[in-house]
Amino acid sequence: MLRVWSASPPLQTLLMPRSPLASLPSRCWGLGPSQALRRPHPLSTQSEPCRSSLSRRNHEAKQKRQREKQMALEAGITPKGKAPAGSSKAWTPKEVVLYEVPTEPGEKKDVYRLLPPAYSPRYVEAAWYSWWVREGFFKPEYQTRLPQATGETFSMCIPPPNVTGSLHIGHALTVAIQDALVRWHRMRGDQVLWIPGSDHAGIATQAVVEKQLWKERGMRRHELSREKFLREVWKWKDEKGGEISEQLQALGASLDWDRECFTMDAGFSVAVTEAFVRLYEAGLLYRSQQLVNWSCTLRSAISDIEVESRPLPGHTELQLPGCPTPVSFGLLVSVAFPVDGEPDAEVVVGTTRPETLPGDVAVAVHPDDSRYTHLHGRQLRHPLTGQLLPLITDSTVQPHVGTGAVKVTPAHSPADAELGARHGLSPLSVIAEDGTMTSLCGDWLQGLHRFVAREKIISALRERGLFRGLQNHPMVLPICSRSGDVIEYLLKSQWFVRCREMGDRAAQAVESGALELSPSFHQKNWQHWFSHIGDWCVSRQLWWGHRIPAYLVVEEHMKGDGEDCWVVGRTETEARKIAAELTGRSEAELTLQRDPDVLDTWFSSALFPFAALGWPQETPDLARFYPLSLLETGSDLLLFWVGRMVMLGTQLTGQLPFTKVLLHSMVRDGQGRKMSKSLGNVLDPRDIISGVELQVLQEKLKDGNLDSTELAIAAAAQRKDFPHGIPECGTDALRFALCSHRALGGDVHLSVSEVLSSRHFCNKIWNALRFILNALGEGFVPQPAEELSPSSPTDAWILSRLAHTAQECERAFLARELPLITHALHHFWLHSLCDVYLEAVKPVLSHSPHPQGPPQVLFSCADVGLRLLAPLMPFLAEELWQRLPPRPGSNSAPSISVAPYPTTHSLEHWRQPALEQHFSQVQEAVQVLRALRATYQLTKARPRVLLQSSEPGELSLFKPFLEPLATLGHCGAVGLLPPGVAAPSGWAQAPLSDTIQVYMELQGLVDPQAHLALLAARRRKLQKQLDGLMAWTPSGGEEETKRQQRLSSLQLELSKLDKAASHLRQLTDACPSPKEL
Repeated sequence: MLRVWSASPPLQTLLMPRSPLASLPSRCWGLGPSQALRRPHPLSTQSEPCRSSLSRRNHEAKQKRQREKQMALEAGITPKGKAPAGSSKAWTPKEVVLYEVPTEPGEKKDVYRLLPPAYSPRYVEAAWYSWWVREGFFKPEYQTRLPQATGETFSMCIPPPNVTGSLHIGHALTVAIQDALVRWHRMRGDQVLWIPGSDHAGIATQAVVEKQLWKERGMRRHELSREKFLREVWKWKDEKGGEISEQLQALGASLDWDRECFTMDAGFSVAVTEAFVRLYEAGLLYRSQQLVNWSCTLRSAISDIEVESRPLPGHTELQLPGCPTPVSFGLLVSVAFPVDGEPDAEVVVGTTRPETLPGDVAVAVHPDDSRYTHLHGRQLRHPLTGQLLPLITDSTVQPHVGTGAVKVTPAHSPADAELGARHGLSPLSVIAEDGTMTSLCGDWLQGLHRFVAREKIISALRERGLFRGLQNHPMVLPICSRSGDVIEYLLKSQWFVRCREMGDRAAQAVESGALELSPSFHQKNWQHWFSHIGDWCVSRQLWWGHRIPAYLVVEEHMKGDGEDCWVVGRTETEARKIAAELTGRSEAELTLQRDPDVLDTWFSSALFPFAALGWPQETPDLARFYPLSLLETGSDLLLFWVGRMVMLGTQLTGQLPFTKVLLHSMVRDGQGRKMSKSLGNVLDPRDIISGVELQVLQEKLKDGNLDSTELAIAAAAQRKDFPHGIPECGTDALRFALCSHRALGGDVHLSVSEVLSSRHFCNKIWNALRFILNALGEGFVPQPAEELSPSSPTDAWILSRLAHTAQECERAFLARELPLITHALHHFWLHSLCDVYLEAVKPVLSHSPHPQGPPQVLFSCADVGLRLLAPLMPFLAEELWQRLPPRPGSNSAPSISVAPYPTTHSLEHWRQPALEQHFSQVQEAVQVLRALRATYQLTKARPRVLLQSSEPGELSLFKPFLEPLATLGHCGAVGLLPPGVAAPSGWAQAPLSDTIQVYMELQGLVDPQAHLALLAARRRKLQKQLDGLMAWTPSGGEEETKRQQRLSSLQLELSKLDKAASHLRQLTDACPSPKEL
């Protein structure tokens, strides 16, 4: 039954839904009942006796259960009552404590109330963010007043997410990494600017609003005027666009919200227009008819990044927008082109797109292909129209693919367009913008949907005897990621950016080292992309977006000479003046028509680093913070966003927009799958932070745009992955788990169980601080850190570990290796402070009066440890740090977010590497003692221990640590046995090293005969496992490695059992059992 704590008015307890708990690291334990702090009224329902005999027995019983569990895990035995590995295991609901002190937004949180008895993310994360923002801690102007101010700047922008949607776990990774770096630089004393913003997402936003218009009013956008439709979009943006800001705040992102930027804001729009005009004036923008990626469903050109290349293994049927029945792909149709003048001669070509046959203008073969040498210069009859087509030769044709002959369709294939241009072939556009066949196809096909026309064409080929077969053919199909339709390549008159010159500069910047890409393996992709870059189509046939500032001069267009006259200007007035100069007409008699298209969203987002700072105006922010210090983003945006920012930034500002780029990998689920709505594994960070029931997850799927089949698959996947929903983990745990991954290398495989493990780590820190605060007591006055002198070797050891941790964190932040930081902090808090020092210092603190040294050390561990933790766990660090008493006479920071980050230099007086090395041997001795206690099941007894070395002077290392060794090893007195002196009879023996032996008292503490029976039973179980492994033949090398490791482990365990049994038999011979007395 779940214990619910009674609460004072500001506290309220709730029960969370049951959720799955994946296997957690065995060391993620909280403090045991006897180790917990006293829980005074009103947070607890009962007081705790001070180390009564009952609490000691409970403590021993819990340790026994933990040892038995550990022994069972080591032996490969499933503990009694536990589900086997891999089975669904329910997450135990936790108490949710709410902070309910009346606090206005922006007011400081009440930190004078008692801490709740257990860590509760909702309580911890309440109220802090709005106070941080109101106090201006995130503004660079505030940071100039910090005592630790360095005078240096650090600027970064958030990759602007699309205003249409909400952040997913991939965005959360970006925020976790960026905010950790930003907070560290701020605490370090740098003047930090982190710019928030969002992208107008032309295609996505327009599609959402159009869908809403149809659903609510039954209207299409063309039934409204452009102006009225845009008002609807702005209305939608004002109502729905704040969700991303709410998510960023929930994630603790320390952004300067006063500088928030939206790519359709008036100032940003001025920057977009200015950029277009300057590029045009520099000869880097031009209008031309070229092939573009065309979405027939959207009726617009789309960018390369919005084209999904979907591999098909062969025959595949796809359900496409506007098609009532599935359409077949992955089939190669063989078609005969008769040779003119030779009735029995033909050239057979293969095509996966028979609907483009009406647009064929030639057939091409390789000039060295001997099968067609005799046909060079001949003409072929078109299989549908009978028109004569040239047989041309081109070295790009691959003679060993198919028949070695290819049809040439310049109007609908990028490769064919290049080939046709080389041979002077005129293109024929046979597919229209809406995906129907054009009039050039003839009356029998005109107006038909292209995939309906495909079947009709194949039927006509069969009737004419020119169909030569159909076969499976693996292929890659270009799909519009926005609509799901198959991309068509259409010839359109559009605006293009010349990229070659700017691309060469971008490539040179990386090659010269002026621009640093990290990890460095991305440099190869960068250089390859820019060495093959083509011109960039920036026209989009949409209404929502930055309208292109180009105007058609109608009078010149009316001449009908085939050459349109276009002018570009910042305003229509400027364009009219340019048009008058260009045509020799007066401004008054000219009629200008503005291009109805808008610019590619990637064009405006490429300006973000400097447009967000006020460019083209010479603003103080632009002068102070541009170029940015760092760009951090996902590696999938390296070319489409980062590359274009570098091109346009260098061209328009004369400087690289940033000199360092940090690229993280893609986030996948725990099974290694890509996050996909159709798989049901796309997670909203808030669902992990606050927890969510399975039913709510399923409802979110229904609100999406999945079809019925995809919905069923996704729902089933969610039921399997999250049968009990998702437990509440909290922001700090999510951030810490994300930063723990080596995101700069391979993909990040994140599971909820990992985040849950980080929540347990938060709880460990929480309990440690409750213990420390209790130990400090009323009226505690901290010493200045530089004056703190440890009073014992154990105190000196933990301070040295703390200084070492600060050194590791500083090095890792400078190298931007966040996993090294999380590892260092986890090791310090869990394994150095909680597992060792707190346990070792408890007996010392029980003395009356309290010694002065340990409380001062505990305070420093809490103060420095929390400041080290703050960039990664800002809420937990703030909540606990605010409870610490201030150092007297110091200019204490109002928030941990602007407190000085501990540095190697400031703590170097605590470093004692030699002492740490000595203490590591003490910790090894502790492990040996605990293993002996577990082997002989000494649950209650505190046996005496002796250490003996064959090397004179070696035991002197242990003399300063005999008391903590006894405490941590759960033993009685620990003594040193001189070399050569025989150990007392009836004591167990175990080696600590080649020269040191450990002896533990057993006689009178163990019933040898009873324990021999237990050891024999355990030995039989282990031997059975060993026999099974010996008989098993693994299939792969990795399995064989695991088998060998397990064999070694079992053999070692059996050896220990045999040695223990031998010793117990000696005890049996030496003295009678209790039953015989």
